[in-house]
Amino acid sequence: MENKTRLLLVDDEHDVTQLLRLRLTRRGYVCLAAESGEAALEMLAAEPVHVVIMDVKMPGMGGVAALAHMREGWPQIPVILLSGHADMQTAVTAMESGAFGYLMKPVDFEELLFKIEDASAQIRLEGERQTAC
Repeated sequence: MENKTRLLLVDDEHDVTQLLRLRLTRRGYVCLAAESGEAALEMLAAEPVHVVIMDVKMPGMGGVAALAHMREGWPQIPVILLSGHADMQTAVTAMESGAFGYLMKPVDFEELLFKIEDASAQIRLEGERQTAC
């Protein structure tokens, strides 16, 4: 059975997004991409997505600010933040703001896959709970 989990990849570095998209598509994920926090919010309003994978530092609306908007509009969607800067305060703020995970760049692909699967499992469990109620 093919995996149909829909991912939204958000990063202002086009090469990073394309590489992740290629590797995740090979694993059976459906990948959408946005190059800013603002574009990600617009895409979420238009497209169903299961998991968001988003860079922290981007021009305009960064990942933590976009996360706050996502928690308001789409609280059920897990958001995994990626950062190229070891900043513990940003990591703590992100997790307190509702990030599902926070990984450092360059991201270990197997660790990212594990986090995506963990988020997908949580979504399935919540769906099963709602169906049982």
